[in-house]
Amino acid sequence: MRVCLMIEGQEDVTWDQWRALALAAEETGFEALFRSDHYLSVEGRAERGSLDAWTTLAGLAAITSRIRLGTLVSPATFRHPSVLAKSAVTVDHISGGRVELGLGAGWNELEHRTYGFEFPEKVGTRMSVMAEQAEIVARSLEGEQFSFSGEHYTVENLNALPKAVQRPRPPIVMGGAGGPRGMAIAARWADEYNTVFVGPEEAEARRERWAQAWSDAGRDADALVFSVMSAVLVGADEAELRARAERLASLRGMDVDSMLPGLRDSGVVGTIDEAAERLREYEAAGVQRFMLQHLLHDDVEAVELIGRELIPRVST
Repeated sequence: MRVCLMIEGQEDVTWDQWRALALAAEETGFEALFRSDHYLSVEGRAERGSLDAWTTLAGLAAITSRIRLGTLVSPATFRHPSVLAKSAVTVDHISGGRVELGLGAGWNELEHRTYGFEFPEKVGTRMSVMAEQAEIVARSLEGEQFSFSGEHYTVENLNALPKAVQRPRPPIVMGGAGGPRGMAIAARWADEYNTVFVGPEEAEARRERWAQAWSDAGRDADALVFSVMSAVLVGADEAELRARAERLASLRGMDVDSMLPGLRDSGVVGTIDEAAERLREYEAAGVQRFMLQHLLHDDVEAVELIGRELIPRVST
């Protein structure tokens, strides 16, 4: 299994913390560093800020040399597709071909209202925006000159230069809970389908639905990449695990013993041995990449522990 680090950047992650996290991931065994793309805290903490996702990735691309970098995911409602494609290709060039583009429909109405982004009330409208955006971004990154006229976007005789370093283009990651329309859009344009906060059994069921959608789109189901993103909380021993759990519960305003069962059901929680066994369960369910959502973003030691002790036990 390939293991990635995922950071919720909207929860007040500073540039110094981004640097430390990226360099720790770079120096250990992580394949990639993904970050969320939000403008407001999703935990309702108005005092927390967020650096821009794509500008952050550009900065990290310049100070790293190995790890892949991407968003999980960029809402289609935040940027015109030509701006998003240009951001992705810029980071691809800065990184020497290490960028990945996560794309979603957008869901957090409050941050849209606060920052002045249009937020279509109907989910179907947002899905339509995402579908058009996925096509324009993919064709901008990989293809020849093209035109596109849709309900939401129009481009004329676009030959977006330069093309990406990665050929035919950087990977596009899409996903969600597995609704039929979202899966159909992803099956047409994505290289990877990602789902979140599920245990191994549900992950396996979603992978089967994704494989069918991929086949229905005329693509080789054996070539699909299926990934899961969920929380990680590990310790070298039970005492260290408990200490980290208490810190996280305090940050979230929760009782630690009330928080842990939910994390264990849909995440990777435990000692290194327990976490390794959990990841093997996901791998047996068909998960090829796991994005470990590290919620204690100032705890670089935990990142180093995962890279040093956990990843070698599960890497393939």
